[in-house]
Formats: sequence, structure tokens, C-alpha cells
Amino acid sequence: MPIPVLKPTSVHDEMFAGVTYHVEGELVPVLHLELNQMSVYFEHHILLWKDPQVQIGLKKLAGAFKRVISGMPIVMVQAAGPGQLGFSRDGAGHVFGIHLQGNQSLDVREHQWLAATDSLDYTFNRVKGFANIMFSGTGLFIDTFTCRGPEGILWLHGYGNVFELTLAPGQQIDVEPGGWIYKDPTVHMETIVQQLGTSIFASAGQLVFNRFTGPGRLGIQSMYLHFTEGN
Repeated sequence: MPIPVLKPTSVHDEMFAGVTYHVEGELVPVLHLELNQMSVYFEHHILLWKDPQVQIGLKKLAGAFKRVISGMPIVMVQAAGPGQLGFSRDGAGHVFGIHLQGNQSLDVREHQWLAATDSLDYTFNRVKGFANIMFSGTGLFIDTFTCRGPEGILWLHGYGNVFELTLAPGQQIDVEPGGWIYKDPTVHMETIVQQLGTSIFASAGQLVFNRFTGPGRLGIQSMYLHFTEGN
């Protein structure tokens, strides 16, 4: 199995897809964007601050308003520059950007993305199965972002630290259902339930894993939530 590699924990003056961005802070990091021509969109509750001249409006995304978090509908909003703004997931962890090229996609655990450039399309799928519902923390939905422009950026928040590994074709790894944060669409995911003990010791319980099969990238977070954030 490849060795997981820690994602960068801080970024300064990174430029890509028409946006300059910074990741600042240690315990609860902040994503700091400098907007010019490219606009970004995000869930409304994670905006921390902005320049007064940055324009904020609703982002029209098919199906986005069918999702809820903590009992409240998700409202997708869009920010257009010029100007600067900052985002925070209001939790200890790790913020980083993933650069996508044209037609490239990424699957992400729900409620763990911070922002996306307007060149990325967004959709989601519900993860079915009793084991996923009971043991996956916030993983009842998988968000998928696809780059429809020449390039784009997706910024994510992971709990604890985030490590990335690349699986070769057919290569597999078992991950606690709350421990993964993103994957390439080429990586297949299935739920594995392992019983602990024989019928005599059935009360010992069971272990549940998500088994990932390559090829492709997989992001793993070192901390995860044990409760469901309002699905």
C-alpha cells in the first residue's frame, strides 16, 4: 500500500484559475481569497469576513436546496470581486485546495468543502445502506465537483490533519467510514462489515470499514465526527 502523504498545512500567495489564495492559522485555519475576474460559491454559513465591495448573491444549483444541515436548508451563495474574503468551517482541522483541470471531477464527503470556483459544477448523491448511515458520521451524501472550464479550485476542510495516497489499479485500503474526506471518481467504495467473535461472543460487536479500490487518489482525515450533522 502507498504511504499516505500529509497535505500542506499552510499556503501563501498561491495562484491558480484566476484566484490568489492563502491558508492561514493553525488550530482553526482560515481560507483567504483574493478575487478578480473569477467568482466563487460556498455554503452561506461558512463566510467569516469580506471586503464591502465584494458582491454576494444566491447561486443557482440544481437540487442544492433539497439538502439540509442541522435542520436548516443549505443556501448556496456566490461571491464576485474584486476584493478579498475569508472562510472558516468553525472546527479544528486542516484547510487545503485541490486544483482541477478541464472535465476532471472529485468526490467529497458532505459538509467538508469550503468553497469552489465558478468553473466547477456541483451535484450530489446519497450513500445508501444501513452501515453507512449508522457508522459514517456525516457521510450520508457525497458531493461531486466537475471542472467545466479550463481549470478550477476546490477548497476543503478536514478534521485533524489530511493525508493523501494514490491507489494503483486494483489496490485496496480499508478506512473507518468517518475517516475519508475525498476521492477520485475512479476509486470504488464499498462497505465491509466484520463480525467480532463467534456466535457465543456475538455481543462483542462488529467493525465497519469503507473499502476503497484504485486507481486514483484518496484523502484521509485523522479526526472525524461521531454524530450526524442533520441529514
